[in-house]
Amino acid sequence: MHDTLKDRIQRRLDTLSDERAYQILDYIEFLESKYAEHRPAPASVFQRFAEGVEDTMRAGKLSASTVAETMGFLNKAMGVLNGVAAAGKSVAGDVISAAKVEKKD
Repeated sequence: MHDTLKDRIQRRLDTLSDERAYQILDYIEFLESKYAEHRPAPASVFQRFAEGVEDTMRAGKLSASTVAETMGFLNKAMGVLNGVAAAGKSVAGDVISAAKVEKKD
């Protein structure tokens, strides 16, 4: 899908309520199951978890605003966890680099 089309769709989505956006998501997932030309990019562990929570809440017939608010909190928490994971990778990289330098000496 080209960028102009994505932008056009996004502008239309921005005008809709969360309830209508969930209806559109359901329709997109239906179309994807029938007509997708290729598989979507794999979701991260955090994304799969969040989508599972969201789907469970929707299946429980919670209001769209409740689901949206909960997902907002969950997205903030995932942002923190992603930051922690990135910091951990950075520290691990520094430790490995330091170990390589010491090994050469």
